[in-house]
Amino acid sequence: MTLTDLRPDFGTALHEGYRRGERGHRQISAALFAAGVATFALLYSTQALLPELTSSFGVSADGATWSLSLTTIGLGVTLLFAGSVSEVVGRTRLIHWSVLASSLVGVMCALAPTWSTRLGLRLLQGILLAGMPAIAMAYLREELHPSTHARAAGLYIGGNALGGMAGRLLTGVVGEAAGWRWALASVALLGLCCAAVVRIALPESRNFEPAPHSSRALLASLVDAFREPGLLALYGIAACSMGAFVAVYNSLGFRLTDRPFDLSLGAAGLVFLVYPVGSVSSALAGQLTESIGRRAVVPLGCVVTVAGVAITLSDSLPLVVLGLAVMTAGFFAVHGVASGWVPTRAHAAGVPAGQAASCYLLCYYVGSSVFGTASGATWSSAGWGGVAGLAVALTAVSGLLAAYLWRKPSLVPGQR
Repeated sequence: MTLTDLRPDFGTALHEGYRRGERGHRQISAALFAAGVATFALLYSTQALLPELTSSFGVSADGATWSLSLTTIGLGVTLLFAGSVSEVVGRTRLIHWSVLASSLVGVMCALAPTWSTRLGLRLLQGILLAGMPAIAMAYLREELHPSTHARAAGLYIGGNALGGMAGRLLTGVVGEAAGWRWALASVALLGLCCAAVVRIALPESRNFEPAPHSSRALLASLVDAFREPGLLALYGIAACSMGAFVAVYNSLGFRLTDRPFDLSLGAAGLVFLVYPVGSVSSALAGQLTESIGRRAVVPLGCVVTVAGVAITLSDSLPLVVLGLAVMTAGFFAVHGVASGWVPTRAHAAGVPAGQAASCYLLCYYVGSSVFGTASGATWSSAGWGGVAGLAVALTAVSGLLAAYLWRKPSLVPGQR
């Protein structure tokens, strides 16, 4: 595929949406995959650097986690507004500006002179990042044919997984070789390259219908997004599953650079090579929903996640890496299916898809911020056993919510 093949094709609106194999489908898949890589590489760019930041700035383990938690807080809160704004001005404009602006702030983070300045920039970066994840699923639902929704959502989440791996792995390796400033600069450069791909490839919306420009109407639709019981259960799954995932990965660097492993920062960062497992599992989970349904795939993903966390309790490095791979596969299966479920259920319930997706991601990042920060204190007080216990408990709550959804009727005829 060449860049010429990826240029937007502006023609007559395709009301049924692009089907798999069509040029527009390829354009959207490439653009949102690149946007997902940039968003999550920038978001998690400091996670592999947490041990380095504690020594460079003289902060504690839980203090260092604020460099990630503030970004997710800013992103989560802004998601509510980004979703509402997209209902008025459209999807593509916000996606373009979100990827570009957050990448530029990434350059500023690498140049930050003090810890407090750096935290402020990370908060700003989270606010700017919100434009992309807030509306990606709604854009997919509007522009692609319904038969491709589950698989396209899995591919998009796969891009997120690859971005998360790239951000963590790149910063770990570059951070050891040249320091944390060059590490953050390398991720910012990756973001700028992805922003260029998004600009070239992403087609303008064809099936988007602007909502009335009324703050009262937008507030009313936001309230509706928190009233539907099935959506509330999906929001809870987002908060708990993401909280468990970030708790493990936030503490991972501290564990691997401590006894009995005593790995260097770069070597510890190599464990993030397990992230492509998440890309594969999210795509496979999207395909699996076509045969057994979303209600079966989400609890299955929870079981796989718990099994992976349990394996990480070993003091054998190969088993720890295996456990992380299994946990990552389970988490991305849950998130890939649940996030794609939200706009579908919201649309069937008469709730604006963009706002429902924003509410899902708000809870997703609230879980990341709260339990990601808690993991630092848990590591300091109870070690890896405490972190694993926290992750298992949160995943168990996700499983209970999935069981609740199993008993809820589908709002979409013929879907499970």
